[in-house]
Amino acid sequence: MHTADFNWALIPSFLAALDRGSLMAAARQLDTSQPTVGRHIGELESQLGVVLFERTGRGLVPTAHAHRLAESARAMSGAADQLARQASGAQADTRGTVRITASQPVTCVLLPPLLVQLRQAYPDVQLELVASNAVSNLLQREADIALRMVRPDQSSLVAKRVGQVTIGTYAHRDYLRRRGTPRVPEDLLQHDLVGNDRNTDILRGFAGMGHPMEREDFAVRTDDLNAYQAAVDAGLGVGFLARYVARQNPDLVPLLPTLAIPPLPMWLAVHREIRSNPRIRQVWDFLAGALPQALA
Repeated sequence: MHTADFNWALIPSFLAALDRGSLMAAARQLDTSQPTVGRHIGELESQLGVVLFERTGRGLVPTAHAHRLAESARAMSGAADQLARQASGAQADTRGTVRITASQPVTCVLLPPLLVQLRQAYPDVQLELVASNAVSNLLQREADIALRMVRPDQSSLVAKRVGQVTIGTYAHRDYLRRRGTPRVPEDLLQHDLVGNDRNTDILRGFAGMGHPMEREDFAVRTDDLNAYQAAVDAGLGVGFLARYVARQNPDLVPLLPTLAIPPLPMWLAVHREIRSNPRIRQVWDFLAGALPQALA
């Protein structure tokens, strides 16, 4: 096969299938259909004349040929991403879109008032908001700017700490009227608690206080941060919320001021090359200046 005949467009499907282990998961990652991914892999196997995956009931099992191809494919994918970033960074026009990713509460509560000011200052900039608790990959351009609770460790990213998120204990006034007000942390064990399903942060917090608990000790469990906030807002029990979220509801009462919950740092992150893009630099600078006051 001549290099000129090789279809490089098949590589993303190959890498997604390799990383995700199934056609369905690969299609979800690429936002395409399962048959399309399967067809791409079949075409790639035909072009190379080798079998890349063994199809089993549990998914795709990569062959030795697949592992050998993977290193070159990843290098090629990285080079393509770098080319795209450089091209984006070279754009001098500030018109266009900036894609921001952050957690659900940050996207739904913290950012909107700031983005009103941003749009007034830069009306030519359109914004795309990705409300996700997953860490989007700035290196692969899933977003231009990210707000994260952990500092990115990739050397090609620029990160700036813009403040910290204070976490407190809250309950709705109606719940406290029904069940009474906890006065010391130990009182929480006698209350309905809004906790997590698979996330173990709250369980670890109670264990650190010397009160080991099981997830079944929570009256309501969810890992969806919007659903968690809604449960506390509705009076389903005592919960743990970011202060900037809780202060939106005047009926939520702060409890147990002596209960020390470690605050979460907030980091603003952007790809180093993208920062030279005037449009993204405008949004970065605005958020870097506005977020510390919004978190105070």
